[in-house]
Amino acid sequence: MNSSPARALKGPRRLTRKRLASPKLQFLKEFLKHPVMVGSIIPSSDRLIEKMLGPVDWTATKLFVEYGPGVGTFTRPILDRLAPDATLITIDTNADFTAYLKADIDDERLIAVTGSAADVEKIIAAHGFDKADFVVSGLPFSTLPPGVGDAIGAATSRVIRAGGAFLVYQFSPRVRDFIAPHFERLDRGFELWNVPPATLFWAWREEASA
Repeated sequence: MNSSPARALKGPRRLTRKRLASPKLQFLKEFLKHPVMVGSIIPSSDRLIEKMLGPVDWTATKLFVEYGPGVGTFTRPILDRLAPDATLITIDTNADFTAYLKADIDDERLIAVTGSAADVEKIIAAHGFDKADFVVSGLPFSTLPPGVGDAIGAATSRVIRAGGAFLVYQFSPRVRDFIAPHFERLDRGFELWNVPPATLFWAWREEASA
């Protein structure tokens, strides 16, 4: 389901505002404050990002959702590929990360929200959407409070359209237990060139059979 990125299309110009701190410094600061919530001491590698986003059909994407955007390590590459008339909604429980994205990225396609991924249905509905095409997550499922991981998996499966997918990168393969029950197909990969190395999952909502 690969297709040419939308970066070739002309669209709204994305401007970067003056940063209060570099992304890596901000990421480290938040990791030290909330190590369990952030999950890693440094952002994801470029190779992980390229592999994770590889299967996305950008020409058919109108709404992309990101859980746990942090300082925008995935947010910026997603916006680079996203069509001019598409929308990216980021959801993070950390208000500092949300504020950082709003201050650092000036792009009318970006909606940064402070909230829980388990409430994704309410959040996208509040912005006029019924379904998302793709959702990406780096949330540390294995350290979430009991029941939260299952709630996120179920809510995400309901919000993704047929033919779309839930893209998940984790440092523990246990995340499979939270997403496999809710999706028709699960593809798995691995990225060694990341700190730490990450397990990748693409959980697909299959088209209804005729």
